[in-house]
Amino acid sequence: MPKFITKNFTSKNHFKGFTITELLIGIAIVGILTAIASPSLSSFMVQSRVDNEVSEMHRLLLSARNSAINSGKSVTICPLSGTSCTTNWQNELSVFINSDNTLANNKSYDAANEELIKIKGRIANNDTLIFSQDIITFSPTGRLISGGNGRFSYCPKDHSDLSRGVEISLSGRIYATSDTDNDNKDENRDGTDVSCL
Repeated sequence: MPKFITKNFTSKNHFKGFTITELLIGIAIVGILTAIASPSLSSFMVQSRVDNEVSEMHRLLLSARNSAINSGKSVTICPLSGTSCTTNWQNELSVFINSDNTLANNKSYDAANEELIKIKGRIANNDTLIFSQDIITFSPTGRLISGGNGRFSYCPKDHSDLSRGVEISLSGRIYATSDTDNDNKDENRDGTDVSCL
């Protein structure tokens, strides 16, 4: 008859885990690493928000210009309040095809006769978006017909060094700003720093 070997399961080697001291040291290390990484993470989040807004603005302008060329009609971009264009560029921006190719009706949207193409949502609270003109209108040739060159500047709250922008030339070409002098700040095409002042 075989012998059965029994083990004592109450031995000290069977129970494994962390001591309270080891656990407190681990929590302290995680806290220190979080405190060190937190400012960098905050700056990274702001930079991501700015990059997303600038990319969305760039796409919106390209979409408006292409719609003007493809439809053979003028296309307007502006922040609408009801059916009238305003100059509060931080609000929702609307892109619509004008029913006539005259400047007379470009500052209002007629839902019965004009097609709303796209809407870009309002920017993040406390950030600033300014534009150097009152309105943007692309002609059927893709050129700007609403004044001269235009410049958008997007400035995040408390991080002016992360400001970026988009510029529109009279020919209708659209350019995103970039850091041309390696000072970690974006510059406009004329070499000035992007600013919302």
